[in-house]
Amino acid sequence: MTDLFDTGKSEPAEEPHRPLADRLRPKSLSDVIGQEQVLGPEAPLGVMLAAGSLSSLIFWGPPGVGKTTIARLLAQETDLHFVQISAIFTGVPDLKKVFEAAKIRRQNGQGTLLFVDEIHRFNKAQQDGFLPHMEDGTILLVGATTENPSFELNAAVLSRAQVLVLERLSLADLERLTQRAEKELGRALPLNPAARDALQEMADGDGRALLNLIEQIAAWSVDRPLDPDALSTRLMRRAAKYDKSGDEHYNLISALHKSVRGSDPDAALYWLARMLNGGEDPRYLARRITRMAVEDIGLADPQAQAICLQSWETYERLGSPEGELALAQALIYLALAPKSNGAYMGYKAATRLAKQSGSEPPPKHILNAPTSLMKDQGYGEGYAYDHDAEDGFSGQNYFPDDMKRPVLYQPVERGFERELKKRLEYFGKLRAQRNSDQG
Repeated sequence: MTDLFDTGKSEPAEEPHRPLADRLRPKSLSDVIGQEQVLGPEAPLGVMLAAGSLSSLIFWGPPGVGKTTIARLLAQETDLHFVQISAIFTGVPDLKKVFEAAKIRRQNGQGTLLFVDEIHRFNKAQQDGFLPHMEDGTILLVGATTENPSFELNAAVLSRAQVLVLERLSLADLERLTQRAEKELGRALPLNPAARDALQEMADGDGRALLNLIEQIAAWSVDRPLDPDALSTRLMRRAAKYDKSGDEHYNLISALHKSVRGSDPDAALYWLARMLNGGEDPRYLARRITRMAVEDIGLADPQAQAICLQSWETYERLGSPEGELALAQALIYLALAPKSNGAYMGYKAATRLAKQSGSEPPPKHILNAPTSLMKDQGYGEGYAYDHDAEDGFSGQNYFPDDMKRPVLYQPVERGFERELKKRLEYFGKLRAQRNSDQG
């Protein structure tokens, strides 16, 4: 295997009008490169083909990595009739025709591999329509999606198909694809080494996009190799893959959050820039950055939350693009701040305890008694006013009488929480002493 689109041989020269991507389409699975994790001898498809038993599949991966090509070659290797449809253009009547034709083929002794592009665009009812035909062997379903199947596909479909993840092409894969294209074209691209690297970065892991760019470059008439600046002037950089409501959105915000938690300001700035370049709403980022301050810095640096709110307000006053700098500054501050999730974990523990303890009432001594009836019931009786104590601390119990005193907030030995831990320990000792004295 040498490249995703490396066929090992060229198409006849008499068809130069065919698009380059089509001319370089692999002729067998052994020609496909870049997806060894699914095609290798010990990988899922390699094992299935060796055993002669192919199951229904869902290919999940970005555009231009070979989902359609691999599906077509699977049909070729298993002697199945290949049928391709797109969920965007196919309705229920079309599906019925596809299933009826597959039934006739099955009666005549031939199976059908039905490739469904953008399968996540079918609604629940349409997806359910595949199930009986998958179960009785009328079709072998191969679906392709760029969205997370866990969220976009029915559980019933997923239970009957194996999900295989196809990865974006590496720069090494794209370089081999470039070499294959040059062999097909019969000449080298008019690019210096730096421009050649820039071209592959423009493709952003998409082999089809790279071949389309190469086809444009091959048509140029230049007298010397172009450098990266000249290339970027002539070619528009491919837009970054980013869907503000899709899987990539959640992947990038996760990367941003974890970079801050990991105290890496450079990585945090990179993911911030990736999201902004992809068109993310800065207000969404301002909200998430403030959440990071509350969850991961907390009381280790109480100023962090205020800085996030100030950066948010600054963005609202300045707008784009100047306001994004305020968000970047807040992000740097968070990344370099001492970290603690003590308050966050304490709140979660308190929430769990509140659910477990049901309707336990507060102890009567801390309840107000505005009526005589309530006084007669013992409300407020024995309450110690903390300010009357010499050190401003009574040490009384404020949990329900029947509840063993829990430990919910556990500060860390970082930042300002060091001071809070000292205070917590101080009051803990005082409380134990007062309770001992009272006992």
